[in-house]
Amino acid sequence: MRWYNQLRWKLFFSHLVIIVIADVVLLAMAGFIARIGLVDSVPLIVGAAAAETGGLHASATSAAQSTPIEQFRTVLQQALLVSGFAALAAAVVVSLFVSQRIVEPLLTLSIVSQRLAQGYYRERTRITSADEIAQLSQSVNQLADALDQTERRRLALLADVTHELRTPLATIGGYMEGLLDGVIQPNTQTFSLILHESNRLQRLIEDLELLSRVEAGQLPVVARRTDLQRVLEEVCAQFEPLFSANQVTLTLRVDGALPQVWADPDRINQVLINLLSNAYRYTPPAGMVTLAAGVIDKMVLISVRDTGVGIGPEHLPHIFERFYRVDKSRARQSGGSGIGLAIARHLVYAQGGEIWAESQGVGQGTTFCFTLPLAPRDAGLPFVAEQAEALAAD
Repeated sequence: MRWYNQLRWKLFFSHLVIIVIADVVLLAMAGFIARIGLVDSVPLIVGAAAAETGGLHASATSAAQSTPIEQFRTVLQQALLVSGFAALAAAVVVSLFVSQRIVEPLLTLSIVSQRLAQGYYRERTRITSADEIAQLSQSVNQLADALDQTERRRLALLADVTHELRTPLATIGGYMEGLLDGVIQPNTQTFSLILHESNRLQRLIEDLELLSRVEAGQLPVVARRTDLQRVLEEVCAQFEPLFSANQVTLTLRVDGALPQVWADPDRINQVLINLLSNAYRYTPPAGMVTLAAGVIDKMVLISVRDTGVGIGPEHLPHIFERFYRVDKSRARQSGGSGIGLAIARHLVYAQGGEIWAESQGVGQGTTFCFTLPLAPRDAGLPFVAEQAEALAAD
């Protein structure tokens, strides 16, 4: 923004213009009145009555001695008085005009903000100036865009939750009606299907509760020195039987000895479970999943790479959104809730890391990566951080 477009300079120049206009009017009116009073000898003050009550000779003599001085003083006083009022009137008019030009966009911003507070998230300001008020207008419009997107996501979330809850409930209700009508035989397979849908419904409710707590910042994340290699080995041992049963190879690859990270081991475990579960669902038999970790730029980079179905480039920006599925039918058959990656993203962000997905396209596999900060000693932070950690441990 150029300096002459800044609001402070606009206000300065507006006051300067008001002062200049007031001075010009003051000088013009003073000169005009002085010309009338002194040059044209027009009486300006009703002061001749006092002269008429006295003697003509004495008055004439006194008037002859004092008229030029008294007349000059009288004309000067009246010129200053009249020109002062004229200058004041001109300054008031100009000030009202300038104030209106400044206050009008502020009133527009106020009206738009009130409309946004009432839930009309599509309201926008249309201020085309190039000063700070225009920047404020752009900020308000950006806020309105964010609120509008949040509202759309909320409505989409309600629709998705309704759909996700309706599917298992409809299945359970259909089987129960069939059992009551005698259409479906009460055997082990039927009860297993009902139990499966019931468990699916329970998992969805638990995931929704967890996601709401994470997004509201109510899920405790206690960062401390964590042996990341031990966490990786434990989660691999936990998933090894499941992957072996599906003939999928799970490999742990670590570049040297991993330093300690400043994170919550329980939340790291949750993130890894979500990523490995996702890789397991989308990797066919005889495929491979690789869990790797290494240090890069004072951060530890953890990646989960699979040789599964892959993700198209148009889906990558939305992969961490709630209930977003690349292949909806396949995801529902596999039993995923559609919010595991959203939970993982919030857990990583809460620990000071970043998370993203990479894929060369459909059929090329997918790699999920996330970072975690090193522990203070390994990151080269000052000793104050180590003292804070010791106090927290006590």
